[in-house]
Amino acid sequence: MRTPKMLAFLASGLIAAAALPSAAYAATDPVYTGTFSNVALSGYDAVGYFTQGRPVEGKAALKTTYKGAEFRFASAANLAKFKANPAAFAPQFGGYCAWAVSQGYTASGDPQVWKIVGGKLYVNYNRDIGNKWEKNIPGFITAANKNWPKILAS
Repeated sequence: MRTPKMLAFLASGLIAAAALPSAAYAATDPVYTGTFSNVALSGYDAVGYFTQGRPVEGKAALKTTYKGAEFRFASAANLAKFKANPAAFAPQFGGYCAWAVSQGYTASGDPQVWKIVGGKLYVNYNRDIGNKWEKNIPGFITAANKNWPKILAS
């Protein structure tokens, strides 16, 4: 017999499960957008990291689609730069956590935890993971570059 407590427990479990990143879901999408969104980098302007040296919020009115995800921009100039060469500005590994990709799986990327290395934008899951990633950036990038095609194909 189902009681209100049992139903509440089951509902909370379903909500918690929906909030967790899904490896199968992540592997099918080339750009991380979160579970209930299609916006890359949580709406931050990918070009802003390069031109302003920090995360800058994009505007919903200034957007384009790249690899199935919506990218937003703070200015028309940044939108034009991105459209001219999206691969130069889009985050590596689709905006998934760079360290996680180096380990062979995906995790969400936090656009506040970022670094430009070799002219490419990388994001990580959180500050602790970002600090771990910074201890061997070249090695983790090499490993992630090897893992990324397999992750996308799985």
